[in-house]
Amino acid sequence: PHRLAAAGALVGALAFSLVIFAEPLGSANVFRAGTFLIGFGGGLFSVATLTAAMGLDSQGFTGLALGAWGAVQATAAGLAVFAGGALRDVFSALAVHGQLGEVLNFAGVGYSLVYHLELILLFATLVAVGPLVRLSRIKAPSSQKFGLAEFPG
Repeated sequence: PHRLAAAGALVGALAFSLVIFAEPLGSANVFRAGTFLIGFGGGLFSVATLTAAMGLDSQGFTGLALGAWGAVQATAAGLAVFAGGALRDVFSALAVHGQLGEVLNFAGVGYSLVYHLELILLFATLVAVGPLVRLSRIKAPSSQKFGLAEFPG
């Protein structure tokens, strides 16, 4: 699951780059491709982290681990939306009022800042996931089956 998480972060980095470049290129199709890939990369990352949480050896407390995963995901998403919106509003207002200089005097500056920050965070995620990917290559493959314990086969 760690390689899948890294793939999701890489897709996300490409996606945010497309969204950033869509504005200066004036291309709605580049923007659409970027937004599609943001969702796709986020989906890959979510599935990977959920799979990793399911694979934790929690001595019978797998449900608790999955509940904690859900709580962390919801809290992180809420904080990210709040922070992204606040940063966009503040920097767009500063740009429109000329506080960031003549070159950055347009309303899209706030979005650009948030997307660039997201790129930085995605690269930080790749740095954090890298050692986990390396460890998963070294460890022997698990003999456990993947699936639900309540269902046969």
